[in-house]
Amino acid sequence: MSYFNNIQFVNPWFFLLLPVIVGVFVWFYLRRNIYFPRLNMSTLQGVEGITSFRSQVGFVPPLLRFLSLCALTIAMARPQSILQEEEVKAEGIDIVLVMDLSSSMLAQDFKPDRLTVSKAVAGDFVRGRKYDRIGLAAFAGEAYTQAPLTTDHAVILDFLNPEAGLQCGRLQDGTAIGMGLTTAVNRLKDSEAKSKVVILLTDGVNNAGYVKPLTAAEIAQEFDVKVYTIGVGSTGDAYTPVTRTAGGQYRYGLSRVEIDEKLLTKISNMTDGRYFRATNVESLQKIYASIDQLEKTEIEVSILKRYQDKFYPFAFFGLLCLFIEMILKYTLLRSIP
Repeated sequence: MSYFNNIQFVNPWFFLLLPVIVGVFVWFYLRRNIYFPRLNMSTLQGVEGITSFRSQVGFVPPLLRFLSLCALTIAMARPQSILQEEEVKAEGIDIVLVMDLSSSMLAQDFKPDRLTVSKAVAGDFVRGRKYDRIGLAAFAGEAYTQAPLTTDHAVILDFLNPEAGLQCGRLQDGTAIGMGLTTAVNRLKDSEAKSKVVILLTDGVNNAGYVKPLTAAEIAQEFDVKVYTIGVGSTGDAYTPVTRTAGGQYRYGLSRVEIDEKLLTKISNMTDGRYFRATNVESLQKIYASIDQLEKTEIEVSILKRYQDKFYPFAFFGLLCLFIEMILKYTLLRSIP
């Protein structure tokens, strides 16, 4: 089926001949007895059950003629493939997503948990940023860069796969917001993009790391990095990991949802960003949609189209069928008037 990808027809009105061709062949089939000589015999008992090669393949010439006319009709419609190229001219936006991997991100106030939902929604956001460079950082009690800035969004989406990718428990537990933000800013500080953005998602209170969150915000401010902060978690209590067994399994219990909204708001205000609070899946989706609208840049796209004729196989097939039909008609299947 790949042959018909990006196919258009220059003269599509030739397809109006197809029902005419079908109608003519049906008409001739219904009136076929008029055009063939008939010999009346008193009985067929002597030749009953006798068949010949000519009688068995007698339908081939009309079929070849039918296929030939159909193929030549398609050829006259002139199918063409469209080879499309895009030239994108834009300064673009560099974005680093910062994901909290502390154990509290496994809280079940989001189904199945906060981390799985956060990765899925962030993945949808990445799919919509076709021309931007995107990076990915993660933090818990410490921070690291999962993926540097890249236009290969498939790599980012692999790490944001809800069933795999980023996982809790790979870092020392804790919430080092300042470390996570500093790691992201470090990836953006040398960028020459028109806009540099960090989207930091967390569900807790800073309690780890050797870089204070406000110090990290000042560094972001110094390098003209805009920070959008997202506090994720419902209000009240939620089933959250409270201990961990010797085998590495988490034990859950009711725990109070605590998010330092004052700190997150201050970080975003210092860098001309915004703070958002996500209490359910729908609100988190709306937050990413809002950021997507806030961070838009004009893109100049030049589209070049090249066309390549694809009627040759149909023309060749039609002429071949016509040739074979003529050979059979005047040799093996020759009839005497």
